[in-house]
Amino acid sequence: MTDDDRNYSLAAPSAGKQIPAPNLPYRPRDPKTYQPEIGLIACGGITEDHLTAYRAAGYRVTALCDPVVERAEKRRTEFYLDAKVFRDYRDLLELPDVEVVDLAAHPQQRAAMIEDALQAGKHVLSQKPFVLDLDLGQRMVELADRQGVRLAVNQNGRWAPHFSYLREAIAAGLLGGVMAVHASVHWDHSWVKGTDFEKIHHLILYDFAVHWFDIVTCFLGERPARQVYASTVRSPAQDIDPPLLAQAVIEYDDAQASLAFDAHTRLGTQDRTYIVGSDGTAVSTGPDLKQQTVTLYTSEGHAKPELTGCWFPDGFHGTMGELLSAIEEGREPIHSARNNLRTLELCFAAVASAERHEPVIPGTVRTMP
Repeated sequence: MTDDDRNYSLAAPSAGKQIPAPNLPYRPRDPKTYQPEIGLIACGGITEDHLTAYRAAGYRVTALCDPVVERAEKRRTEFYLDAKVFRDYRDLLELPDVEVVDLAAHPQQRAAMIEDALQAGKHVLSQKPFVLDLDLGQRMVELADRQGVRLAVNQNGRWAPHFSYLREAIAAGLLGGVMAVHASVHWDHSWVKGTDFEKIHHLILYDFAVHWFDIVTCFLGERPARQVYASTVRSPAQDIDPPLLAQAVIEYDDAQASLAFDAHTRLGTQDRTYIVGSDGTAVSTGPDLKQQTVTLYTSEGHAKPELTGCWFPDGFHGTMGELLSAIEEGREPIHSARNNLRTLELCFAAVASAERHEPVIPGTVRTMP
């Protein structure tokens, strides 16, 4: 073996000694005193997690609305017995005491609802994906500014405990300058068979991966992406319509990111995130989105924080809590619609790239392909 052979190794760098994990503010935060009345528009399946989080946090949901009024009544029985129930969202928007609206309708119906809510002077938390048209989204941002209200997007993955801790570690400078983010998710998404989700051709890159495009946006900050290359393919054994295998590579001037989604993994499921910085590395890994172990590697050694909580429902606590705190403090929320347009630029470019089989510059695709 030559000296070069001895110096070259594919083994991971030494982890060093184990050190105490930094105490970072990764848990959802609540406003100090601001406790407005909240109205929920659309009461579908995911809103069980919304309301579970809100009730646990002590938030005041006083109005529920759904065109299928029985769904709103069901949520009232389950969570807020004194809430008013409406079939037409416009009736809910007329309530003067409701200051904040959680809008959980589908994107095609949601745009008009967001505009009406902003015109009514309500602060809005929009379900993701925020819009299907970036220019429309920009107009919504400008309308919120003119109305003097906050418009945020329910990118709840930011407050999944492992993602939130990694986000705070980067913000605290523990990793130095981030140069690479690599995420891979291996699970079985064929549960959508027979549901409306099966009708979404780019189910993985659009509906699911938007969380990871958003996390990349968080981890890499304000740096603009130069281009995105993405692809999709059908698993040889899948029996649903949307391609279940997808990947995306994102190029920056001084960084790179890659996302891999194997959504037809029947055995040995795994979720992994790897962040490389100039001063450290962070890894989060586990069998699924809910069970994750984070390790930080720095020159001082390695640390394994003991995280509490779970993406569902903590992610929903985080999005509403951040919106309420931002309103109270008179600032823009970190998950603002303005910020989310950068996430959607990546997502739309990735879908277009998968369609065209060529790299796409984020921001050049203005509508969801």
